[in-house]
Amino acid sequence: MAEKISGILTPHMVPLDAAGRINEAELRRYVDWLIAHGVHGLYPNGSTGEFIRFTPEERREIVKIVCEQAAGRVPVLAGAAESNARETVRACEAYAGFGARAVAIVSPFYYRLSSESVYTYFREIALNSPIDVTLYNIPMFASPIDVPTIRKLAELERVVGIKDSSGDLAFMMRMIAAIRPFRPEFSFLTGWEAVLVPMLLVGADGGTHATSGVVPELTRQMYDLARARQLDDAMKLQYRLLELFDAMLYSADFPEGFRAAVELRGFNMGQSRQPLSPNQKVNRENLQGLLRCILSDFGYVDAPEHSCPPRNNDLEPYRVSKIADDVVRELRKQGLV
Repeated sequence: MAEKISGILTPHMVPLDAAGRINEAELRRYVDWLIAHGVHGLYPNGSTGEFIRFTPEERREIVKIVCEQAAGRVPVLAGAAESNARETVRACEAYAGFGARAVAIVSPFYYRLSSESVYTYFREIALNSPIDVTLYNIPMFASPIDVPTIRKLAELERVVGIKDSSGDLAFMMRMIAAIRPFRPEFSFLTGWEAVLVPMLLVGADGGTHATSGVVPELTRQMYDLARARQLDDAMKLQYRLLELFDAMLYSADFPEGFRAAVELRGFNMGQSRQPLSPNQKVNRENLQGLLRCILSDFGYVDAPEHSCPPRNNDLEPYRVSKIADDVVRELRKQGLV
């Protein structure tokens, strides 16, 4: 039986060159750095990796590069979501050939499907995949996977785990209670780092966190402390991580805040394929200054030349600006501005 998927797995970003192509050399350097800094596994083609902004051929190239560079040092959990079950199975076949440990497949997106359709979709893939499958529940972007459906899917041998990005602690507990008694090797991974330590304490096996692509040392330390039941120390770091997470998540359209932070750790990530307005570029520069202040508190980067102001309300201007932009965008959709 293959080893259970556990620990901190990084849904890493993909560096791009000046022409917007995959920067292979920088991606390989980033993979080495993540492994050297303690992550337990790599997760190419995740949400943070902007998988929908790459072509199917590019997604395969990304997984191939990551598997080659990891070279068995850590397992690779490859995002294999395509637009339909048949194409997803083809991706599974390719990633099995590259040496991935398993694939992560998001529930059908765009169309909001019934639980029966969600079950049938995953069953079709699981019965035809040559590689182990982890379910990916991200209800804010895709059809939700409820506990009864997960329970039925767990009866399929190829389905070996689930990544849940809802952040719902009670939901995680219900899944574990429903499945672990008959599938003790089934992996439960949280995708919401704001509750990483609480999720580990109720029985999750690990997590796939965008923040681990920025501060892999910190997320690994939190995992180790939680597993050792050093709860006071683990929760102190959880609260500190929360500040960084909120700054990266709420200050810009996802995942731009994470891109800005990874660059502060010494990587050239290039510009996203999602164009930025002039105002967004200015806000990103301001954000990077805030992130430098937070990261320097951990000792991960040099402190800025200017002193860092108190940060109790630092995120408020970013949140207000983002809310205002969202409101204006919606009004334009309705033809009111």
